[in-house]
Amino acid sequence: MKPAPGDVTQLLIQAGRGDRDALDEMLPQVYGELRRLANFYLSRERFGHTLQPTALVHEAYLRLIDQQNVDWKNRAHFFGLAAEMMRRILMNHARRRAAGRHGGKLERISLSKVHLPSGMKDIELIALDDALKQLTSMDPRKSRIVELKFFSGLTTEEIAEVLQISVATVEREWATARAWLFRWVKGKG
Repeated sequence: MKPAPGDVTQLLIQAGRGDRDALDEMLPQVYGELRRLANFYLSRERFGHTLQPTALVHEAYLRLIDQQNVDWKNRAHFFGLAAEMMRRILMNHARRRAAGRHGGKLERISLSKVHLPSGMKDIELIALDDALKQLTSMDPRKSRIVELKFFSGLTTEEIAEVLQISVATVEREWATARAWLFRWVKGKG
């Protein structure tokens, strides 16, 4: 049974106040959604990825609950941060593999790869992450929208809730960010 959004939100608020029991109570309630998110991420990775969904969920959850001074706003905020954490874990994993396999030399992805994330190679994922870092330095919100949509698979409405902006703003900034990534990758590829 999926928990009511308010239940998770209340537990997050209690956890933010230092109630460790609230975290223990929350895990079973959010585990299914975290697992779905991990499966989504890993379905976009190369075949035979060494990380399993369970390991990704546990690593992300441990990092999330270890956060200091987080003012949890609601469940959407939590899942947005969980998605970001999972992406970082996968990026670190990809960077370690790429450094070992290619002597640390990274290549840029081709433009066509931006729209075809399924089965992305470690090097391609790293190049996309580099593009997102560049976008973040110019416009953090657009970068966050790309992250939530591309990597997390959140809907436009869910992104609007996480970022506390309108759906129209998400759609407009998603289109602008996609166009910018297209130009950046084309110029670097």
